[in-house]
Amino acid sequence: MVPFAIVGIALWIIAALIMLPFRDELARNGHGSWFGIAIAGALWGIPGLLTMVVHDRNRRRRRERAAAESPRTDAAAAS
Repeated sequence: MVPFAIVGIALWIIAALIMLPFRDELARNGHGSWFGIAIAGALWGIPGLLTMVVHDRNRRRRRERAAAESPRTDAAAAS
């Protein structure tokens, strides 16, 4: 899921950069909040990304612990 979050943040940043030169025109036409929405999307993506990174790290740790605690069933364990 982390790559999806990174792509999402990048798309919000690209959208903001595209709108940057047109901020005044957007404001004149009643769309002045669009730039702020793009910035907010990128900023809100960062905590989501960090949450996913921590979740993936914890899941990896739980899987390693479960693998270490489970009895071995391969041929090497039988001999």
